[in-house]
Amino acid sequence: MLLRGVFVNGLGVIAGGLAGMILKQGISEKVKTLLMQGLALGVLYVGLSGVFDGHNTVYIIVSLTLGAIIGETINFDRYFHAFGEWIQKKIPVSGETSLAEGFVSCTLFICPGAMAIVGSLECGLGGDCDVLYAKALIDLIFALIMATTLGMGVALASVSVLACESFLTLSASFISCFLTDIVVDEITCVGSVLVVALGLNLLKVTNIKISNLILAPFIPLLLYALFG
Repeated sequence: MLLRGVFVNGLGVIAGGLAGMILKQGISEKVKTLLMQGLALGVLYVGLSGVFDGHNTVYIIVSLTLGAIIGETINFDRYFHAFGEWIQKKIPVSGETSLAEGFVSCTLFICPGAMAIVGSLECGLGGDCDVLYAKALIDLIFALIMATTLGMGVALASVSVLACESFLTLSASFISCFLTDIVVDEITCVGSVLVVALGLNLLKVTNIKISNLILAPFIPLLLYALFG
């Protein structure tokens, strides 16, 4: 099946999120705080390690700027929170404060990375899903750790994974010619900037509406297609 790697990745996020929720019940607030801080530092490290993959500083800045303009105009943040509140009403979970926070945080970490892009393309073009299988294991571990502090919203990020990777896999034959190594690096760079912002938010240093920047990592694809 063409989307088997995508479904395995989505199931990995669900499994990690649910396992983290189970473990969350036996952890004290003091330990949860420390776990959150440790997770935030790890997120910062991952983000900073990918920031230097970029090649064209102007395109990076333009991508973030256009992403912010589009995001603020549409106000993705409002829709993410509305989605989280709707789910929370349908499936009330004790101790959950904001499903949207876990959903957005996990989505921004696992979707705009090189493994998601390359893995989906390989799966769509040749049926080789090994990269997505490896990513599923990594995402399971990350979702487990994140869910111990952010709860059920983390498991919901599987929806984002399925949507993003299904699109890339099914359209692989059309967009693969545009996704050169440089373009993938630029997408990874912009995504990593958002991951750094996510880490700072988790540490309560900033309060950036990262969800309104969620399209920014994909704008380099458009810029390179138009201007090279």
